Amino acid sequence: MSLYRATGSREADPKLLAWLTEEPAVPAVVRERAAFFVFFAQTIYPQLEAQRPVLDALYSPTDGRPAEDPVLLLGVLLLQFVERLPDRQAAEAVCWDARWRLALHLAEGDGGFHPSLLTLFRRRLLAGGQERTAFDAVLELLIEAGWVARRSRQRLDSTHICGLLSLMSRLECIRETLRLALQELERQGPLPEFCDPLWERYVESKLDVRSSIQALQAKAREAGEDAWRLLGWCRQQAPPRAAGKAVDLLARVFAENYEIDETGACCQTRTQPTGAVHNPHEPEAQWSSKSTSKDKTWVGYKAQVAETVPEEPCLPEEPTQSFLTALATQNASASDKAGMAQVLAEQAQQGQERPRVLYVDGAYVCAPTLHEAETEGRELRGPAPASPERGPGFPVDRFDVQLEERRAVCPAGQASSNCSRLEEQETGKVTYRIEWNRATCGACPLARQCLGRGQTQRTILVGAWHRLLQERRREMQTEAFRQDMHHRNGIEGTQSELVRGYGLRRARYRGLAKVRLQNYLIGAACNVRRWYRRLLWETKQGLRSPGSVTATVAV
Repeated sequence: MSLYRATGSREADPKLLAWLTEEPAVPAVVRERAAFFVFFAQTIYPQLEAQRPVLDALYSPTDGRPAEDPVLLLGVLLLQFVERLPDRQAAEAVCWDARWRLALHLAEGDGGFHPSLLTLFRRRLLAGGQERTAFDAVLELLIEAGWVARRSRQRLDSTHICGLLSLMSRLECIRETLRLALQELERQGPLPEFCDPLWERYVESKLDVRSSIQALQAKAREAGEDAWRLLGWCRQQAPPRAAGKAVDLLARVFAENYEIDETGACCQTRTQPTGAVHNPHEPEAQWSSKSTSKDKTWVGYKAQVAETVPEEPCLPEEPTQSFLTALATQNASASDKAGMAQVLAEQAQQGQERPRVLYVDGAYVCAPTLHEAETEGRELRGPAPASPERGPGFPVDRFDVQLEERRAVCPAGQASSNCSRLEEQETGKVTYRIEWNRATCGACPLARQCLGRGQTQRTILVGAWHRLLQERRREMQTEAFRQDMHHRNGIEGTQSELVRGYGLRRARYRGLAKVRLQNYLIGAACNVRRWYRRLLWETKQGLRSPGSVTATVAV
């Protein structure tokens, strides 16, 4: 028995292809709009077909009825994100839209499928660890065609993604978690008598948000006490009642919002820890805020977007030559430095080399990341953070530090008298303590500007790779550096394109893994669209496109 249902010849319909590209009766607007699907059928779908061995491994050849062709489903997912359609409309387009049928190599008698099959296929991709298949396939094709170099100049920036959830207060979150836990326990067996008022309080009743502050505070204490009592009863039970999914979530939410004091009373904590649950229906979504904008907060995730930087700027109305090389998904509270490491790791898995130049903003630049880039023979181009202000006196930026010679020169031109190397035993972090003696500082004309109250000598602490920060801070004052950093600005437009054109700002699905799959499909769709626009423009300009791809674009 065949592993897949019959899907026709798997070749693009030649009659439909000729009608779209050659028939004079077809309006020019329709023909140009359909040209994208011709490009998809001739260039993209064969590359997806090459992923069949990977997709075959997701299915069992002897268990169950024949499956729908996974290459077809992967193509539908990619087109779905190109057109920004929900599952139901995508399934309908497969049945009734001739352009989709052409792009997916469907013959005249091929039928459609139920929209729920797309949900099952995405779940299968995640279970098999193949969420990057479409993105990697398109990127590999761009590399083979010469549009993306394996070692190129790139730019990187992050943007936030709002989770698929409603915002809840801490009280609403604990009450909803209690409701879910009670319903889970009730499905497993009869509840104890003390749960009767809890069931009425959290399952059959709703919170009146118009209550006074005192009433809401009392309800918060009551919810904490009820959760503690219910968790105590669950710990005394045998599995599975002691380890249900909702019960485990209730234990986590309780620990993030309450504590037991010395008298045994349940008290609500003043703040929640990083990564706390804010909605029990989406526990992986985290709260975060933009460090440069205190009024920008969200609950969800974060995406790291990397793209190539063209050697020459684009002409007016010329489509971009940049293509996405990575679209990594993080927890919202994760740092951009960790995100950069994740992006570089994903690019290495895809077969790309470390970018020879990477343009970033200040969130990615610090002494360790500069040292790592220097060690690997690449450039990390971005503004270095200013030295922290620590009370009165000149900041560390004003001192000329020469760690190789174990000395430093202060703003008054006085050389240091001592330099000590300090190493933390637990972390291995190395710092240097540089001092000036009392005699030098006492006779210095700038002592009042440099020393704080009660200080008789100046001391500074610098890291092991302070030289790199010092050089970057000096370079930031030059006009050449400011001009070079203009290459980073294009990533802002790319983020706007991903948000407005492909819906990157809001999660379609729940959970970090599903959002990661969504982002990879968005990245693949964006690369396909950009490639098509570039080919269309070069065709209209009479230019010869690079690479060996023989894509025919109907104009």
